[in-house]
Amino acid sequence: MEQILAQAKRVAEEAEVFIVSSEETPVQFEANRLKHIQSKQSSCVALRIIRDGKTGYATTTELGDSQNLVNAAVETAQFGTIAKFELPSLTRYPEIEVFDPEVESVSIEEMVKLGQELIATVRGHTPDIVCEAGVSKEIISVHIINSRGGQANYRQSVFGLGIEGHLIRDTDMLFVGESESSCHPLTETKAVTEVVLQQLELAKNRASVPSKPLPVVFTPRGVASALILPLMVAFNGKIVLEGASPIGNRLGQPVFDEKLWLWDDSTIAYRPESRPCDDEGIPSQRTPLIEQGRVTNFLYDLQTAALAHTRSTGNGTRSGGGLPTPSPSAFIIKPGDTTFDEMVNDIKEGLVIEQLMGAEQGNILGGDFSGNVLLGYKVENGKIVGRVKNTIVSGNIYQLLKQIIAIGSETKWVGGFIQTPPLYCPTLSVATK
Repeated sequence: MEQILAQAKRVAEEAEVFIVSSEETPVQFEANRLKHIQSKQSSCVALRIIRDGKTGYATTTELGDSQNLVNAAVETAQFGTIAKFELPSLTRYPEIEVFDPEVESVSIEEMVKLGQELIATVRGHTPDIVCEAGVSKEIISVHIINSRGGQANYRQSVFGLGIEGHLIRDTDMLFVGESESSCHPLTETKAVTEVVLQQLELAKNRASVPSKPLPVVFTPRGVASALILPLMVAFNGKIVLEGASPIGNRLGQPVFDEKLWLWDDSTIAYRPESRPCDDEGIPSQRTPLIEQGRVTNFLYDLQTAALAHTRSTGNGTRSGGGLPTPSPSAFIIKPGDTTFDEMVNDIKEGLVIEQLMGAEQGNILGGDFSGNVLLGYKVENGKIVGRVKNTIVSGNIYQLLKQIIAIGSETKWVGGFIQTPPLYCPTLSVATK
């Protein structure tokens, strides 16, 4: 890294070297059987320079190819964007635990056993279900150094397991599934299988809903599949700067229900989206985005923060070694004081949405969504009576989150990137065949 940086400093005003390497072992099951076991290693070196006030950039997977990397960055700088930012100097980072050495020592045999256990438990409940399962471990190393003396190094461990099942009977197709991830090894499958077995129990009976607006309870998975992507886009500082965010000019204003609190947090110990600093070497932090329904912040990297005349929120993220862009770490929705059962008991006729399919195909920037209810249940007189089929829901997240009847008291991690309670909304457009 020092050699690359030294070469880059000879031809540029500022330079930054970013190296990420990973070793991943995924164990995958398909059609109820072990399909393959892999071990994948990858490394990427990225060089960003500021030359004549413009940003140059290049990447390589050849760690010894420093001169060609520098030459490529110099070539791109003549066409690069004007650099408005300054690279960070040496700073202290929060001590955030994201590495557990025990992950490395989990054997492939143990991982295979976990996958087999997932499938055996689900098929023990429903013998004719066809399952896909996965168990994976990964060790990630990140190194950053720049010409202002800034430097950061950390290792992260990630362990995940999950299962999806589909059951086909005549023209009826049922999809269930659950997953879990952590920086610790996961040695128990119960937390995942219990959710899937409950889904199968609730889906045993079928029910139909009328085509009309109905009250809806979004489970945590329902929130993640229907409501979160438009929010992640809306709070992105780059989208705000482009004038495309519907809340970009609403800072400090009440946009959502006053019960709603949301923050971005990369400082939670042993969570896969946490880290001591972002991919530009800016310390991680908890950034409030919505407080009592009011928009309080947006998410920035160094360049977008400079353009917006503010400070980076530590959300500069590189995808596959690319240039940093503002990106959320983990979205956290503050829990309320209503249980899931209390929400369901309050509904005379309505829906519980567990999973939407295709919601992201709507007008994401405007907050519109429309999707097929992949897994959802009808509620009658305070009771879940069965699974719904051929049902489409549509709405706008800003209208939906402007009026929230209740927020759940228990939160859950979904996909590693969001922790949310259930949300109880008064009305959503429902259409059925």
